Amino acid sequence: MSEETTTVRPFSAAAFNQYIAEHKLMAARCKKCGGVYVPPRAICPKCHSEELEWIETSGKGKLSAFTVIYSGPTFMVEQGFDRKNPYVSGIVELEEGALISARVLGVDPTKPTEIRIGTPVSVDFVEFGEGEAKKTYLAFKM
Repeated sequence: MSEETTTVRPFSAAAFNQYIAEHKLMAARCKKCGGVYVPPRAICPKCHSEELEWIETSGKGKLSAFTVIYSGPTFMVEQGFDRKNPYVSGIVELEEGALISARVLGVDPTKPTEIRIGTPVSVDFVEFGEGEAKKTYLAFKM
């Protein structure tokens, strides 16, 4: 990855989503204290430094928490998820230490007792829509 592409983008939700569209899970790392944040912050919540840099994460982590969602937001309903077709959303602790919320793939939402906290996961990207309306969403797969 070129240095230019990682330093010119602001530490914003829009820039983070642009990286997601490029199938990259990026984080902001504080140059002073080493804290890693996903999604990024413009100011380090630990030491309040504004000296941050973009880093590409390994995309690996473990499932820290999860829930089965039967009544989701509009964009998930548009993808066919509802009370009869639920999906799993979880909190993933990345190898870099940051926590992030995302959809969890490769599990059966009708059998939540079979989903295990601590299970290794890896980043995945789900695309929905076509043309100008196409969006890429962050997910993790078991």
